[in-house]
Amino acid sequence: MSFARLRSTPSRFTRLTATRSSWRPTAIGSRYMSQDVGQDSATGKAVASLGIEPSRLTITKTTSPKELPPSKSLLFGRTFSDHMLRISWTEANGWEAPNIVPFSTINLSPSATVLHYAQSLFEGMKAYRHDDGTVTLFRPDMNMKRMNTSAQRVALPAFDGNALLECIKELISLDRHWIPKESGHSLYIRPTLSGYFTLPADANTEDNDAAVGTNGTLGVAPPSEALLFVITSPVGPYYPRGFKPVPLHGTTEYIRAAPGGTGAYKLAANYAPGVVAQKSAAKQGYAQNLWLHGPEHWLTEVGTMNLFAVIKDKDGISELITPPLDGMILPGVTRDSVLALARNHVSGVKRLQGLPDIIKVSERPINMGEIIQSSKEGRLVELFGTGTAAVVTPVDRIGYNGGDVMIPTGEDGMGPISKPLWTELVGIQTGAIKSDWNYVVAQ
Repeated sequence: MSFARLRSTPSRFTRLTATRSSWRPTAIGSRYMSQDVGQDSATGKAVASLGIEPSRLTITKTTSPKELPPSKSLLFGRTFSDHMLRISWTEANGWEAPNIVPFSTINLSPSATVLHYAQSLFEGMKAYRHDDGTVTLFRPDMNMKRMNTSAQRVALPAFDGNALLECIKELISLDRHWIPKESGHSLYIRPTLSGYFTLPADANTEDNDAAVGTNGTLGVAPPSEALLFVITSPVGPYYPRGFKPVPLHGTTEYIRAAPGGTGAYKLAANYAPGVVAQKSAAKQGYAQNLWLHGPEHWLTEVGTMNLFAVIKDKDGISELITPPLDGMILPGVTRDSVLALARNHVSGVKRLQGLPDIIKVSERPINMGEIIQSSKEGRLVELFGTGTAAVVTPVDRIGYNGGDVMIPTGEDGMGPISKPLWTELVGIQTGAIKSDWNYVVAQ
C-alpha cells in the first residue's frame, strides 16, 4: 500500500511536513509529533507506545451496501458511505490494530471525557475523482500535521500521519464508488479523534461497573482511552448554480477566539459556541459572522473560514491581505494554498492567468477601520473566505454598527484576485492541472 504523487511514483508517502513557514512551532514542543512516544497522564513522563500500523489493518465489508443517492440530491454531510475506519488507543497499550468496518453507531460510556470536557478534534479534506478515474487527496499532509497539533492542545495521543493516511487510503479505495462522477463533486473525509471509552455491544450500563469504571473519573485530566475514526460523505459543488456572494455580520457581541486560547486548533469545542452567533446573524439577514476581536475590531475569520481582503494602495497596486497566524487563526490548508499560489505568481515560479503582474501578499492585522476607509476611497477590491468545503466564498457586504459596508464583486460573483486563484486551486484538485499537492489514492 502506498501513496504516490501525480508527477512521480515514490515507494511510500514520503512528505508529511508543511511546505510553508506558516506552520509555526508551538510552546508545547516537538515531542508530541513523534509517532511512537506518548505521555503518562499521571507522571507526565514520556513513554513508548505502539504506533498506528497499517500492516495490522483488517477490513470487514458490509453485507448490506446502501444504494448510491442521486448526485443532484446530495446535501453536505447528510449521506455517508458504507464503511468507516476505527482505531482505538489506550494509555497502557498505545494504538491498537486499525479496522475498517461497516458504518455504524458508537457505544459511549457515560463518563467519556468527550461528553464532559469536549476532548475532541476533527479534520476535513476531500478525495477527488479525475477524468481518467484516478482518485487523489489534496495536501493531506497538512491535515495530518494540523490534526496532531490539535491533539497536543487537548492532551490527546499523537500518531504517525503517514500511517493514518495509509489506512485512509484503504477506506477510500474500498468506497471509491461513492465518489460522484459529476464535475465539481467529491468525497468529503472527516477524521475525528476523541477522548473516549466504548461499551461492549451487550453492556448493561446499570451493572457493568467494570466497563464504566475503566475510564472511571470525572476529573479534568488527559483521557486514558481515545478513539480515532474516519467517516466519508459524498458531496456536490458548494455553489451548484454559480457563485453567490454572501453578506456578513460584523459581530461585536461575540468573539470566536482570544490570545492564548484554542482558535488555532481544529477542536470540536470551538464550533458549538458559534451556533448562537450564527443564528443571531441570520435573524438580521446575514449569511455568516465576520469575527472581530478587540476594541479596534480586528478581522479574524469568516464563519468557519479563513479571511482574505484585497485593497489597493495609493499607487493602484493590489495587496492580498490575510490575518497572521497569531494563535487565534486556524492555519487553513486552503489559506496556505492561496498564499503559496499568490507568492509563486509574484516571484515568477508560476504565473496565473488573470492575476495582475504585481501583487503585494501580506499576512498582517487588518481592522474594520481600514476596511471602511478603503471602501470610502474606492480602494477596496474584494473580500472572501477560504476553506475546504467552498474553496472560495466571495462577500458582497458587511453589516457593521448599524450600517452596511458594500464590497465589490464581479459579474460572476467573484473578484479579480480570488477568481484566478480559485481557478488554479480547483484545477489542481480535479486533476486538470498537475501538481505535487495531489496524492494518488487509487488509479
